[in-house]
Amino acid sequence: MTRNKPSAMKARLMKAVKQNRRVPAWVMMRTNRNFLRHPKRRNWRTSRLKK
Repeated sequence: MTRNKPSAMKARLMKAVKQNRRVPAWVMMRTNRNFLRHPKRRNWRTSRLKK
């Protein structure tokens, strides 16, 4: 990807980075370990984002 990105694309990529976090430990405890994994977790190598 190019070094110079449009600001809209940069914002989209940053949103995807923020969404790609694990479920917090306090959520696991509160839901009695029902939510262990994030259903929308994304791997950078296997699944691509729309540009």
